[in-house]
Amino acid sequence: MTPTVILAVVIAAITHASWNAIAHHIKDQLVSFALISGGGLLVGVLGALFVPFPAAAAWPFLLVSAALHVTYMLLLMRSFTLGDFGQMYPIARGTAPLVVTVLAAVFVHEIPNGWQLAGVAVACAGLVGVALWGLKGSRPQWPAIIAALATGLAIASYTTVDGVGVRDSGSSLGYIAWLMILEGIAIPAYALYRRRGQLAAQLRPYAATGLVGGAMSVVAYGLVLWAQTRAPLAPIAALRESSIIVGAAIGALFFKEKFGAPRIAAAGLMVVGIGLMLHTAT
Repeated sequence: MTPTVILAVVIAAITHASWNAIAHHIKDQLVSFALISGGGLLVGVLGALFVPFPAAAAWPFLLVSAALHVTYMLLLMRSFTLGDFGQMYPIARGTAPLVVTVLAAVFVHEIPNGWQLAGVAVACAGLVGVALWGLKGSRPQWPAIIAALATGLAIASYTTVDGVGVRDSGSSLGYIAWLMILEGIAIPAYALYRRRGQLAAQLRPYAATGLVGGAMSVVAYGLVLWAQTRAPLAPIAALRESSIIVGAAIGALFFKEKFGAPRIAAAGLMVVGIGLMLHTAT
């Protein structure tokens, strides 16, 4: 975990929270994710013209990852439809590094040390807090929470797949370009099928914002993929989820969501746990 790698992942975390906020801001979630996926597709097509073609060994991982990314997008759409951004985003993102730690140990043989295991325990406590604390008498939104947890599992799955695939690709830029192409077709095509003649009119008011969000998503994940070629998967996944605090702040400041002091403290606890997980390199 060199300073350059750390800086790249922190920038990715901020960028990721920002494009997720754009996605949540557009109330019609099918329109939102059609634009963001379409923006990623356009960037991928342009990038593929100028970067090396991924090696053959990477293509099974690319195909599996594309399917997982589409699943993730659908689950994220569901999460944002059902719950507040300031709650759904930390749950989805906080789940991912915990699962990646396990998957990296099983499939990539990157065994966590004592610090990482302590971090998993602390982050789990924070995750429960974000989900359940500070609701001021209201009941937990279990459908939204379950959707956010499933989103986190999808994130962990594609993070692990891509962590192996990008190392076999011969080019992290080629890998991200073709991943954006493969995953970027499904949701716009589905939106075109569902909305048919109405889609163009529905996209037009949000086109610029949504396409910027799509470009930001490519930058955010491209930086993560590059970092995964230079450091173990678990600490990269952990540091990336510093976006939890950014997401909580965006929810409170821009969406006027009453996140509540207990859930702010719980989100901070998740980040402390993630920080402990970063001790894998020491």
